[in-house]
This record gives sequence, structure tokens and C-alpha cells, in this order.
Amino acid sequence: MTTTQQDCRALDAQDPLRALRDLFDVPANTIYLDGNSLGAMPRSAPARVAEVVTTEWGRDLIRSWNSAGWFEMPRKVGDLIARLIGAEPGTTIATDSTSVNLFKALSAALRISAETKPGRWRIVSERSNFPTDLYIAEALCKDKGWELVLVEPHEIAEALKDEKLAILMLTHVNYRTGAMHDMAAVTQAAHEAGVLVVWDLAHSAGAVPVDLTGADADFAVGCGYKYLNGGPGAPAFVWVNPKHADRCWQPLAGWWGHDKPFAFTPDYQPAAGIVRYQCGTQPMISLAALECGVQSVLAAEPLGGMAALRRKSLALTDLFIALVEERCAGHGLSLVTPREHTRRGSQVCLSKTEGAYAIVQALIARGVIGDYRAGDGAGHPDILRFGFTPLYVGFEDVWNAVEHLCQVLETGEWQGAAFQRQHAVT
Repeated sequence: MTTTQQDCRALDAQDPLRALRDLFDVPANTIYLDGNSLGAMPRSAPARVAEVVTTEWGRDLIRSWNSAGWFEMPRKVGDLIARLIGAEPGTTIATDSTSVNLFKALSAALRISAETKPGRWRIVSERSNFPTDLYIAEALCKDKGWELVLVEPHEIAEALKDEKLAILMLTHVNYRTGAMHDMAAVTQAAHEAGVLVVWDLAHSAGAVPVDLTGADADFAVGCGYKYLNGGPGAPAFVWVNPKHADRCWQPLAGWWGHDKPFAFTPDYQPAAGIVRYQCGTQPMISLAALECGVQSVLAAEPLGGMAALRRKSLALTDLFIALVEERCAGHGLSLVTPREHTRRGSQVCLSKTEGAYAIVQALIARGVIGDYRAGDGAGHPDILRFGFTPLYVGFEDVWNAVEHLCQVLETGEWQGAAFQRQHAVT
């Protein structure tokens, strides 16, 4: 039976999470389906950032490192993020970028593996992993004389049989397809093969339930500006299993990772636990915005937390898939994202052999904001990518988004010259 716009309005009226939308400043006449790339701005962020700038910095100056708790902010925000990723307090820290944190985590994993499993010198990752992860791993391998091996998802199990394999580096939810790994099962299989696992949670944290502790993962990193709504370029985070945290230095041994940074000793003495995964002085204005973003996700805790967000996410993506296949049939769209709930993140990706970029641009001009990811000529097609953040996306938004997509396709609107122009950010 066809789902109508009125049906979607009824679903929104019954939605126990509907009040959370008011925590965000989503522009009028905008359907924002790109929270998997940059989360919407929490309403609390401008005032909080202004307070840091005008009062904590402008009035209190350097005293705010103590009086405003600046020095503890990376750990404080890290503990908030920990509640969303199944981590214990004191095991997660908000700091640096995802790329920098991945460099730290991979380097530490390399050192641990070299000590415990000598003779292993390979890192395996997915060929379609997010490129910066592959670049960091490639650079490390070149520096250390190791080897990076890229495989397709279905080849991971076979790759674990390689006796030279030291580290498996995976993104929990694939940025191109929205496909999600079974973290617990993959980690267990890796450990049984004597392999350490480094997880990238950039498209997971705040979007899908994650249980790093339950999965006995080794290392994890993640992004602060996607589903955590921390703003453009927000600090990222790094988590280290407590059993590994004190086993080695991380390679960027900066003074904020020192046991007593204000003792100013000439030699490095790493702090205990996750604190050593800091490097230089931390960005307080950005951390304040990130704290607002993380708190916006934690606002769902009284309403069922990540489990409730996940139920709504699956309902939204189920509806989007069903409506696209029903109403946009015959226009060459193919579903790339897995249908199975256990294998799907919080996004839906569609492929099209012609015009994918232009179709997204035409939708953006109509106020339906998704994004585009180019194919690579190696079997990975052009992608129209739509992220569904259940904190501020509703069921009527989904219905209207598909209506706009249908109109863009049926009228050939996307063929207009303005939509063919390639922008720097796609």
C-alpha cells in the first residue's frame, strides 16, 4: 500500500523523538539529508561559543585554563562521547582530527603487534574505505617498510588467514554505501587470527549503536562534525582499549600527553591511559561547540537513547528506499545500501550511470541537501548519498525529498547547465 504524505505527518505526530528537532537550527524550506557529512548546528552552539570568546577568553584570559576548566575539556568531552560508543569513562579523548588520531592509533597498533607478533608486517583494509584512512596507512607502511593490502568486503575473512597480517583497519559504516560491519563478529575473528583491529567510527558515532567494550575492540577513532554535530572541522576523538593504553607511546609525543606537562621536563614521560593520546594545546572554542553537539545527541537518552535513535533511523531509511523504488522507478536509480537492518548505517546511497552529480545539485537548488560521491572506475559507481539524522529529520521530510527527486528526474531538470558545473566540494 502506498504511503501518503498524510501518513508521514501522522508518523511525525506519533514520534517520541520529535521534540529533539527543536534543539537544532535547520533553515526554513530545507530538508537536510547531509548530516553524515556535516551535522546541523545545535541552537545552543552560538551562545556557548560566544561565551567562550567574550567571557572565558575576552574577560578571563589565561585564567580560564583553570577557572573555566579548559584543561580538562578534551577528557570531559571524550567522556560524553564514550556514552555513545560503548566505552568506559576515561578511555576516550576529544582531540585533533580523525586523520591525526588514526595515525596515532595505527602507529601504536603497529608497535604492539611488532612486539607480540614479530614477523607480521601487513595491514588490511577495504578498497572502498574512506581515502584519508588509506592514505595514512599507506604513509605509515612506506615509512616502516610494511605493506598495505586492499580487499573487497567479502574478502576480509580470507585475508585474516594471512599469517603476515598484523592489523585490520576498517570503517564501521562505509562512507560510500552505508554498509555496516558486525563489529563484534569481525573483531572476534581478527583476534582469533592474532590480528589487532582499528575501527573508524566517523559514520557510526551518534548514528548507530556502538559497543567498543562489548566487542573488545583494540582502537577506535571518529569524527566530531558528522552525527555528533560539532561544527565544521570539529575535533575528532580517539579511544584505546584500556589493556593497550599504557603499552606504548603514541608517536606524536606532545606536551599535552605528558604526565606532568607543567613540570616542563626535557624528557617525555607519557601520562597514564588515554591522556597520552593528546599532542599539542587543544582548541577550546571548537571543543565548546563539539560539546554542544554531543549533548544534542545525549538529549535522546531520556527517550531511549541510541536504541530509540536507531529505530527511527531504520524507519526513515526504510521509508526512503520504499518510496524511491515505488515513485522513481524507470529512471535508472539502483540501491547500493544494504536492505538488511543489521548491515545498514544511517544513510541511503543510490547509484546512477548518468547524471548523479547533476541530480544532487538540482535537489540542493530545491532545498533538499544530500551529496555526491564519484565512482572510481574500478566497479564502484557514482553515488547519490542521503544521510538521515533522526534527531532532526522527520517522516514528512522523507516524503517531500522523494517528491523532489521524482520531479527532478521526470522533468529532466538535472540536465540544466547550472547543475553540470563541478564545485570544489561535492
